[in-house]
Amino acid sequence: MKPLRVLEMIDKPFLGGGQKVLLSLAGGLDRERFDVSVCARDGGPLAEAVRRLGRRFHPAEFSKTAGRRLVEDLRCLLVAGGIDVLHTHGGVAGLFGRRAAKKAGTPVVVHTLHGIHYLHYRNPILRWLFVGLERRFSRSTDAVVCVSEADRATAVRMRLAPVSRLRLIRNGIEPPRAGEGAEGGRKFEAPVVGTVARLHRQKGVAYLLKAAEALGRVRPEVKVVVVGGGPLEAKFREALGRSGVGRSVVLLGERADAADILSTFDVFVLPSLWEGLPLVLVEAAARGKPIVATDIDGVREVLRDGETGLLVPPRDPAALTDAVIRLLDDPALARRLAERAKAEIPPRFTLDRMVAEYASLYLELSRG
Repeated sequence: MKPLRVLEMIDKPFLGGGQKVLLSLAGGLDRERFDVSVCARDGGPLAEAVRRLGRRFHPAEFSKTAGRRLVEDLRCLLVAGGIDVLHTHGGVAGLFGRRAAKKAGTPVVVHTLHGIHYLHYRNPILRWLFVGLERRFSRSTDAVVCVSEADRATAVRMRLAPVSRLRLIRNGIEPPRAGEGAEGGRKFEAPVVGTVARLHRQKGVAYLLKAAEALGRVRPEVKVVVVGGGPLEAKFREALGRSGVGRSVVLLGERADAADILSTFDVFVLPSLWEGLPLVLVEAAARGKPIVATDIDGVREVLRDGETGLLVPPRDPAALTDAVIRLLDDPALARRLAERAKAEIPPRFTLDRMVAEYASLYLELSRG
């Protein structure tokens, strides 16, 4: 039996949560059963990561304003590759990829919502435009995958897809490498409070930077470290240059060794405003880090307040500061939360389970 030819498609070439899931599938799916290739915009670390896995990478000029030319290019790619399963990740790839798949007659189409981001657009016209587009394209999509129960409930409430086509597959990670997170790997002498996040409004890093000001007045020796790049990076750097906290805040930008840097943190913080299911919380828990995160959908499916982490209201720098100081001042509490999180969270979000569930979905739909 020939392997199923699967094309994994995403728009942006950086290594965010959706890209990590895509890479996990490209590397983890059984090569005797699945011939996987990847399509995304070129010019970022994703392409090189795909090629290191020994998978084919197809560059495409994705953008929200791309038109018929992109759809035609993707249609040609699907036809020429004899693709059996198209799996799109995120809104932009889902928009153009599914249009192309319909024109190409691709047998199976799967779409994963890595968080329903367009529901948080400030422009209500754009919000409802994307809701309408999702409702339209879901009619020609064999399965719409949600990464959290909260997102699935939202998709049902908003009628984004027929209920029979909605699936729940939670994200997963591979275990940290042996020795990762050891104290010998510290890069900072001062206590470190840090996050690994894309510098986008969604991640709420602006509120962490505001909390850093208050934290600096109480614990001036603490370093706040932010790993990640994105559209707000220049704005944040400029603001830190004007403020008095620039010396205690370190913006490292996008880093290939983000997991190693995370392992040096004393407290991990995720101040997001919304999430699908944040892989970075699972990664922090697996590395034994005490966690402070915002009390939002997606996060609540990973953490329990006071048991495996501390949850605070979103957009609340004061609450964020208080929770961080609480963990820094109470090492016993920090250790208890971190140990319980490490014992409970990673086993629920394993890479093998996630890959196996997607593999079963591809095979089920292909047989159907």
